[in-house]
Amino acid sequence: MLDSIMNWNWNTIFLALIAILSCIIISSCAGKAPTTIGQFSVCPGTPNCVSTKNINTKNYILPIYYKGSREKAKSSLLLAIKPIKSVSIKKELDQFIHIEVTSKIFGFVDDVEFYLNEPGVIHFRSASRIGYSDLGVNRERMETIRKTFQNLQE
Repeated sequence: MLDSIMNWNWNTIFLALIAILSCIIISSCAGKAPTTIGQFSVCPGTPNCVSTKNINTKNYILPIYYKGSREKAKSSLLLAIKPIKSVSIKKELDQFIHIEVTSKIFGFVDDVEFYLNEPGVIHFRSASRIGYSDLGVNRERMETIRKTFQNLQE
């Protein structure tokens, strides 16, 4: 076996190292779920998070407004989330929903929390678990959910 390894050329060794490093990097992109899920924490000072709680900061985003009952709004919200690729509902309570969205290529995980505890308003926070910038992915996703939700409400 040692003889066969010794006969590998540098290209083979390089490709093997790239494969090993890729597996390590991809498996570590998920990160750990934050312990603050369900506490509606403010966004950190990084651009990979948007929240309806961060008023007067670059992380601020408008909440989703609705008319009618909370139950109907929650039902519409769940329907608005459904078309998102790689989404997993992790926790669903009367006034709270936590979903995880996993990116297709690298497996980055974003946590999205929805709070339905104020009549007529859905507050939310969407944040990447790791990294600094998300290139606007969280904001874009939340605006898409908002638009789909509003279309369902009409």
